[in-house]
Amino acid sequence: MAKHTSLPTLIFDEIDTGISGETAVRVGNVIGDLEQNMQVICITHLPQIAAKGDAHYFVYKNEETERTTTGIRKLKPEARIKVIAEMLSGKDPGASALKNAQELLGFN
Repeated sequence: MAKHTSLPTLIFDEIDTGISGETAVRVGNVIGDLEQNMQVICITHLPQIAAKGDAHYFVYKNEETERTTTGIRKLKPEARIKVIAEMLSGKDPGASALKNAQELLGFN
């Protein structure tokens, strides 16, 4: 369908709800195929999907006295490895999570 439509951008919000493992890898591959013909923006919490993107933006909240703001920043490759590793195992990821993140990102 992506090859035969004039949609310039597809946005997937929380496409990972209810999936994991191999299904997440397959969804990531489908998104990768789509990006060959159009821009794809995907909001996800799954490392298998996040690792498929050409770019990775990190969205975060700042809580001030009585106000919460949202920010976004593009991750450089080293920061991306750490964020993917945190998605895999939580804060302060160990060596195996960092290695797994590198593999997911294709930085073998």
